[in-house]
Amino acid sequence: MIDKKEVQIQADKLIELREQMYAYLDANLKKDAISGAYDFSSNPTLDAKGVYEHFFKLDYQARKIRNFLLTAYELD
Repeated sequence: MIDKKEVQIQADKLIELREQMYAYLDANLKKDAISGAYDFSSNPTLDAKGVYEHFFKLDYQARKIRNFLLTAYELD
């Protein structure tokens, strides 16, 4: 049986990591005034390692939650 409280904790962590990733992008990239999309050409020397670190944490947490859900719903 999956502990709902643990799932909530992990889901909250996913949202926190997502917010951290967007804060990093907001601090380092300009956004298009019309679409709001990040303009990666505005910082061609953006630290790839920094972007990867944020992405990796977010991806890891998403995969962790996926495992909780697969177990909870008895999926393969």
